[in-house]
Amino acid sequence: MSANAINPPVLVGIDGSVTATEALRWAAVDAVRHGAPLHIVYAISFPMDFGPGIAFDQFDYDTYRADGIAAVAAARDFAAAAAAPVDDLDVNTFVVEAPPIPVLRDRSKDARLLVVGTRGIGAFRRGLLGSVSTALARHAHCPVAVIPEPEHYEPRRARGPVLVGVDGSPSSIQAIDVAFDEACHRNVALRAVLTWSESHRYISRADRQKEGEELLSEGLAGYAEKYPDLEVQRVVTQDQPAKRLLAEAEQAQLLVVGSHGRGGFAGMTLGSVSQAVLHGADCPVIIARHPG
Repeated sequence: MSANAINPPVLVGIDGSVTATEALRWAAVDAVRHGAPLHIVYAISFPMDFGPGIAFDQFDYDTYRADGIAAVAAARDFAAAAAAPVDDLDVNTFVVEAPPIPVLRDRSKDARLLVVGTRGIGAFRRGLLGSVSTALARHAHCPVAVIPEPEHYEPRRARGPVLVGVDGSPSSIQAIDVAFDEACHRNVALRAVLTWSESHRYISRADRQKEGEELLSEGLAGYAEKYPDLEVQRVVTQDQPAKRLLAEAEQAQLLVVGSHGRGGFAGMTLGSVSQAVLHGADCPVIIARHPG
């Protein structure tokens, strides 16, 4: 059995952007909280569109690689310093000559968590996720944490709860498991939110509310025994799920959702609620995905 199988790493991609640096800081702290190694990956994607009059051999590949080596060396020091208030951090760095999306996607097969920034170099505003974070949120083989720009994540929320969206789907169950684990290691409350809406069934609002409470209880069953000291806050209400989660996230330090919920279909890579919170939340978001 490989070391990764016993203690899978937290994987983070860096590219020199501000959001990648914030993702690196967040990943380092999360890794050391879980006693996991941190793997830092710098992917060198060589330009292929050279334009008129530019020869292929004019590009200095040694310079690209030297820049990557310098970047991961600085990233190692930064990560160790970020994790130091919690504990010593085990860090491994990799400079890979390949595009970032396939590299990180493939390495996510052996990771406990993949961490990326909301956008990298070249994005033009906060409201849009970058191409790397979007692709990996859809196609990674492990849970994906998407970290916003530093100014969008207020330090005053450091004692805020871990928020999780619940809807009874298999993906939601995975999200609950991730959320409990994160709340436990952060020593903060877990806030579980389930929303319901009017349906075409002939059923009263009181009965819909009761159904929602029972569904939430089913989803949380067994966790009180596993995490006896963890405060669990339950919210069951009539609302649109993404709208409610975004409102609740204003006071949360982390939001966890499944990759797709009850309205999804086989093979769907990212549901509408997951997409909405990824684009709208101003706190870190974990998209819970089953390994593989």
